[in-house]
Amino acid sequence: MPPTALDLSMDAPALTAALIDFPSVSGTEKPLADAVESALRALPHLRVDRYGNNVVARTSLGRAERVVLAGHIDTVPIADNVPSRLDGNGVLWGCGASDMKSGVAVQLRIAATVPAPNRDLTFVFYDNEEVAADLNGLGKVADAHPDWLAGDFAVLLEPSDGEVEGGCQGTLRVLLRTTGERAHSARSWMGSNAIHAAAPILARLAAYEPRRPVIDGLEYREGLNAVRIEGGVAGNVIPDACTVAVNYRYAPDLSPEQALAHVHEVFADCGVAEFVVDDHSGAALPGLSHPAAAAFMAAVGGVARPKFGWTDVSRFSALGVPAVNYGPGDPLYAHKRDEHVAVDKIVHCERRLRAWLTS
Repeated sequence: MPPTALDLSMDAPALTAALIDFPSVSGTEKPLADAVESALRALPHLRVDRYGNNVVARTSLGRAERVVLAGHIDTVPIADNVPSRLDGNGVLWGCGASDMKSGVAVQLRIAATVPAPNRDLTFVFYDNEEVAADLNGLGKVADAHPDWLAGDFAVLLEPSDGEVEGGCQGTLRVLLRTTGERAHSARSWMGSNAIHAAAPILARLAAYEPRRPVIDGLEYREGLNAVRIEGGVAGNVIPDACTVAVNYRYAPDLSPEQALAHVHEVFADCGVAEFVVDDHSGAALPGLSHPAAAAFMAAVGGVARPKFGWTDVSRFSALGVPAVNYGPGDPLYAHKRDEHVAVDKIVHCERRLRAWLTS
């Protein structure tokens, strides 16, 4: 049976294992949100609020600066990788080990064991990050209670392999539709093949040269790629419709409007009959020049890297809160059947955050 409570006196690796053993696939987070809320309400130095399956806890010490530590409590579907397993090499295996229950465990440990930090702290635990953007719990809290997320700087404990990753890419998915005329394939000259009409789109993608801009000393690599193609009626029918789904991963020096305009421009003369925006989430600048970010980098050490992918630092950026990704998980193993995290990375991440918040 899955657990019903969380023991915050456990060390961070043991707490990570307990969280892995607490299934929370997107849409089923309520039991874990209940446990997180209950554990945090037992801590007298925190004020705890809840909105849906999103839990926010805050100190109110009157410090000169407020830092937000945030992480999502959901995972992708379990792939025969629960319960957790600790091997003899100090590696913890299980669904969410990397993305991102190890980061959530570090958040909970800091919440429980740093009652008087040198900065006021806000801890955010939210649901539905791994699914459609309109379900994202952090977005719902931002809409309903933006004051809960106010801060001078935010750290999202997404997997970054124990190194700071600045900002994030924007992601835009568009559906490019071509049309034709149905006909019997034995008399193809009587019709017009919509799949063939998509050839200029694919040729443009194959020839595309993505940018590699440098922002705050970090080199971002863009990408424009077909991620799905759909068309066809039957084995003996010339198709009259085809759709190419294209994903644009763009650097944070572009606004969402500029990114969309660029994709329109790329395919302007490719015979696209219909251009539909299927999904769009903006990028976030690294913000490493902000004084709070500089202090954070000095405390945790290492060399900052660009974030290849989209994370909720974008939501904090939209709220005017500079944010970075910093968590113990390895992003290369996120969502995999063999998802795992190194115990020493969990310990390192907690130790560096503790030093930053207590020095």
